[in-house]
Amino acid sequence: MKTAVVYYSHHHGNTKKLLDALPEDVTLLEAEGKETDLSAYDRIGFASGIYGGSFAPQVLEFAKKYLPEGKDVFFAATAAMKLKGHFKAIRRVCEGKNCRVLGEYLCQGYNTFGPFKLVGGTSKGHPTKEETDAFRAFYDALG
Repeated sequence: MKTAVVYYSHHHGNTKKLLDALPEDVTLLEAEGKETDLSAYDRIGFASGIYGGSFAPQVLEFAKKYLPEGKDVFFAATAAMKLKGHFKAIRRVCEGKNCRVLGEYLCQGYNTFGPFKLVGGTSKGHPTKEETDAFRAFYDALG
């Protein structure tokens, strides 16, 4: 099964740490990259840190522009706080393109945004080895 993951991992590289746990045959594509034809992939993942309660705008725009209709998709995110609503916007984009959502993975990520920088950040040390291992298990279970 040919898989690509479109991602945005900016502040501390938290999301990229998760993706580094994936098998080498998974194609990683930065959301800020050039126009990309995703039609050759059987399964497409979208991964992002959480910014203002949602996926990065770069990932959402990439999905709107380049995600083909009817693909199997999955989501991964790192966030200072684990809340269910983090996947709402990316799910809406993918479902609008008649894609089948295979699953969602969320773990904590080190955060120094805004006032949190003054106190040294939150969720220090995240994602942990256990969280990256759990992400790999989540991916492997997708089939």
